[in-house]
Amino acid sequence: MERSEAAVAEPSPPQPLICDFCGEEVPSVRRVALDEEYERLRTPHQERYGCGPCSERKERRRLGLERGLERG
Repeated sequence: MERSEAAVAEPSPPQPLICDFCGEEVPSVRRVALDEEYERLRTPHQERYGCGPCSERKERRRLGLERGLERG
């Protein structure tokens, strides 16, 4: 069985991941959607994905362990 050229598509290069908080290109991002009383699956909001340091900073602020202005 022959494979046609149309059936063999080259994968597109991966898009760079950008942190929604600091704006930097990063190797990975994360998003917390559920955590005890924190529920973001049914609550209308803009989804934001953060790099490791920004995600950790946001989590500390959410838990009341750190205060400050949110970047981004």
